[in-house]
Amino acid sequence: RYVNGHAKKHYEDAQIPMTNHKKTEKQEKVQHTVCMDCSSYSTYCYRCDDFVVNDTKLGLVQKVREHLQNLENSAFRSDRHRKRKLLENSSLNSKLLKVNGSTTALCATGLRNLGNTCFMNAILQSLSNIQQFCCYFKELPAVELRNGKTAGRRTYHTRSQGDNNVSLVEEFRKTLCALWQGSQTAFSPESLFYVVWKIMPNFRGYQQQDAHEFMRYLLDHLHLELQGGFNGVSRSVILQENSSLSSSNKCCINGASTVVTAIFGGILQNEVNCLICGTESRKFDPFLDLSLDIPSQFRNKRTKNQESGPMCTLRDCLRSFTDLEELDETELYMCHKCKKKQKSTKKFWIQKLPKVLCLHLKRFHWTAYLRNKVDTYVEFPLRGLDMKCYLLEPENSGPESCLYDLAAVVVHHGSGVGSGHYTAYAAHEGRWFHFNDSTVTLTDEETVVKAKAYILFYVERQAKSGSDKL
Repeated sequence: RYVNGHAKKHYEDAQIPMTNHKKTEKQEKVQHTVCMDCSSYSTYCYRCDDFVVNDTKLGLVQKVREHLQNLENSAFRSDRHRKRKLLENSSLNSKLLKVNGSTTALCATGLRNLGNTCFMNAILQSLSNIQQFCCYFKELPAVELRNGKTAGRRTYHTRSQGDNNVSLVEEFRKTLCALWQGSQTAFSPESLFYVVWKIMPNFRGYQQQDAHEFMRYLLDHLHLELQGGFNGVSRSVILQENSSLSSSNKCCINGASTVVTAIFGGILQNEVNCLICGTESRKFDPFLDLSLDIPSQFRNKRTKNQESGPMCTLRDCLRSFTDLEELDETELYMCHKCKKKQKSTKKFWIQKLPKVLCLHLKRFHWTAYLRNKVDTYVEFPLRGLDMKCYLLEPENSGPESCLYDLAAVVVHHGSGVGSGHYTAYAAHEGRWFHFNDSTVTLTDEETVVKAKAYILFYVERQAKSGSDKL
């Protein structure tokens, strides 16, 4: 399951129909392909698409676990001396690369793919490079999830267990702490993925999932858990103490403000005008990200004869999102003055910009039977994205408060939402890295701007004297 879908391949091979079609009930029962994770000792069944909690009558599963535990203990004892020697020579324990002729350490850590979990890895790596957001979680105190008799004992995870005694915030914190530690081996986010399975049923199984959908679920659940706290202690106290994140104009979604809404939260003004009587309706909608259509004139793949045509830019997508639009027959507006549904126009304004602007490009569209991908390249700036012209009251914003610089970009490679592969580019301390599951490589800005972006993370530029708009 966990290494290049190795166990999954065994399962798929076992599904080849048997030559003898007259299967007995006994033969039918045996076709359960299972695998065991050698670090957590959890047993997983592909046919049932669930973790196995029961054992055989002879207790064979437990015997395998005990055998693996003994092997692990003996290996640990023999490896201690060797590891001590390796640690003495730090050059053997760090990744080195050449930058401008000088050798420097590569401190980025990859994330293991747990079986089509690239969608999760790309989002986690992107969020880990948003400094304010990442630092908040890394500074949270650790939570002891097990105490008393269960302390120190291995947990065999299963879907049938309740949601008690799990914390998404805690596992998210641990994962962020594991990244950028300079570890030579990739980190395996198993514990975080188990919690995701428990509290987000949509992401159970080993099928490919949508990275944007996962990001929204992750942020929403982090936000809800931070409001409630864990073990009776509210985490929001830390947010209140952090003056850089608290302001008089907080964006609250589903309750109190948390670090999620303080950093990603913005506010839209939605204006709807009745075309019959002219009545205007306004409402304010909080948002954590903006989903932008790629305008229809850019959607078709350009042929050789069309290569000289206009290129789609991020500004085109933003303009399409905020421009005045006439609602079609299926979206008629209930006018309170006319007392019936009428034709109307809609327009979005941004009333409050977030500290981190997350832009999702709608690359997947449903047709009659299929979900197609829009493969159009969208040009986006690395620096100086100016959002002032989309603001409701631009005159109230400072000269630098509407400028954003790119922090990370998630890319979907492939043709369909249920297939393909996700990777991420992110900037860390002035250098760009490409995160492809376990593999992390140093890259350059020229490579980043050529990427067919799916999700873009822009960080608000801090106002400082002498900085020029690019």
